[in-house]
Amino acid sequence: MGKNKLSKFADLNTYEHVVQISYKKLVAEEFKYKGKWSEAFFGNNNPIILELGCGKGEYTVQLASHYPEYNFIGLDIKGARMWVGATQGIEKGLKNVGFLRTNIENIGLFFGPEEVSEIWLTFSDPQMKKTRKRLSATNFIEKYRQFMVPNGIIHLKTDSNFMYRYTEAMVAENQFEVIRKTDDLYNSPILDEVLSIKTYYERQWLDRGLSIKYLGFHLSHQEPLREPDVEIEKDPYRSFGREGKE
Repeated sequence: MGKNKLSKFADLNTYEHVVQISYKKLVAEEFKYKGKWSEAFFGNNNPIILELGCGKGEYTVQLASHYPEYNFIGLDIKGARMWVGATQGIEKGLKNVGFLRTNIENIGLFFGPEEVSEIWLTFSDPQMKKTRKRLSATNFIEKYRQFMVPNGIIHLKTDSNFMYRYTEAMVAENQFEVIRKTDDLYNSPILDEVLSIKTYYERQWLDRGLSIKYLGFHLSHQEPLREPDVEIEKDPYRSFGREGKE
């Protein structure tokens, strides 16, 4: 696509399906789409599904292509990456896809109670040294509870054994209902058309011979959350960097 960052940022400012707002404005006044994304942003009453840390937005766009009866929002702070998926959404003529550029820590300021049906965590940084930055840690799960429907679904797709095992332990500790899971997706009977969608980062990990893991579970709202007390072996390849380069 060959555009530089400044050109991509300029494009994003003109894309009606991309939302960008300063933190100062966000805390000064209630976000205009909070609690009414479907009707005010998408112009329908369809359920909302989020992809958090969407990167280039490939999963968001392809999910929207598969499921026109849902609204999809990809969230990330990296605008130059997001431009790829946002541009693809226009090229495909998709009316059920949007993008939100913000820090995930601020997510509670954008969505109202019971507004989101499902969340996808696709190849999130496992944050092996910083539990509270891990997108499946209990502090983030508590944020998701504030705006997800009761028994909403969280999907984790990852190359990281550490992230998979940690999330598996968190789910068990809090007695969340597991829908399906595998530590080797592409050699698993649960592989389907949606789970086989490959992101830019996923292709890098597969090229390096790593197995892909998946865990889907229902998020209950009843009990206080408990952080798992477990020791998990760290991924040996993280020193190579998230880009997959030594």
